[in-house]
Amino acid sequence: MLEPASQTLLRDEIVRQIREDKCLLDQLRGEVRLLASQTRRISPRSTTSISLVATDGGNNQLRFDPFLVQLLRVVDSSNNEYCLEVVSPTMSVAALSARQFADPEHPTALGRLMQYLGVEELSALSHMIRSDDSARPNSPSWVQVYRELVEWAILFAIVREKDFATDTLIVFDGFLRSKVFAKDLFQRYRAGIQEGIDRQFNANKRRIYLVGVAKHSKVLSRYRLAMALEGVMQSPFPCYVEIPRELETKAYVWSEYARGDENVIEGGEINKFVAGKMFFVKFGSGPRDPVWPIDIFLSQSNDHATIFGYLLNDAIEGFPVPLYPRSLQKAHENAALVDFDMDILQDMIFSGLRTTLGKEAPALDVFRLQDADPASRRYE
Repeated sequence: MLEPASQTLLRDEIVRQIREDKCLLDQLRGEVRLLASQTRRISPRSTTSISLVATDGGNNQLRFDPFLVQLLRVVDSSNNEYCLEVVSPTMSVAALSARQFADPEHPTALGRLMQYLGVEELSALSHMIRSDDSARPNSPSWVQVYRELVEWAILFAIVREKDFATDTLIVFDGFLRSKVFAKDLFQRYRAGIQEGIDRQFNANKRRIYLVGVAKHSKVLSRYRLAMALEGVMQSPFPCYVEIPRELETKAYVWSEYARGDENVIEGGEINKFVAGKMFFVKFGSGPRDPVWPIDIFLSQSNDHATIFGYLLNDAIEGFPVPLYPRSLQKAHENAALVDFDMDILQDMIFSGLRTTLGKEAPALDVFRLQDADPASRRYE
């Protein structure tokens, strides 16, 4: 515990340092000052909204050393299940690639995406997944990359293959940008999404809008205090403001994560990672209501008034998180595997082990009764 003299010294040091760094805050305030005059009001509009969510990897690991089995499940806000499979960081990447085409007549959503992009192996789809014969071993985190690829693939399939009865807003969980695709594959992915959107309108006269809603953003974290001091997004009505690419670039370590098509210089590097235009959006009428960072699909960024009107109608009913898209929250509820579900899945692990061990299975029952962490008793 700090002594009173140390607390006084520390307080003086903090005050001194903040005074020296005040110029940084002044700079941030200057960068967001123009946003106050560019903020626009949202008028509610009605349409169908659906959201797509994958189970959270950290919450769905069935840990039982030496096994690290993970469940991958993707559902939407209507509880339609698009993917259910079990993966492990130690499994063969080649076998997982082949699994996508196990049924040649009906490849998985990821398999169909790989066919569209012209790749046959996961290691060719993403530079973050190495082939089995690579000189460098795969990091266990490659499973998270695979999880993200599956989620992108199912979004791709929905936009291109599903027929919609009405104009529909698709709410993606996270920003519409990714660095897991190899080379220019994400740019080609974006072109495929655009083809699907165009087909829906040409064939069925249905407009499909795509947005990505994030819970956190380095851009918002960087400018939150400056915006509060300048009164940005504090109007007594729902509102939004477009975020210039320059502000995004200053917040990200890697500038290519903020490079849109409009920033590509002739002869320079193409936009490989970004499929969305960022906006800050407030769905509540209170000046202190939460602000969310949201990407609109690049080709639809000029339809911001319509899109946020639809999203407002969805967010007003937000529960349990108020003023946050209800369809996205429903998808999270449907995707989550907790409590009784996780107990059942854990029992499946032991059942699989018992079958594998054969005559040695009784030892497993004894093992389950042993205390895995006896040191935890010190907290009792």
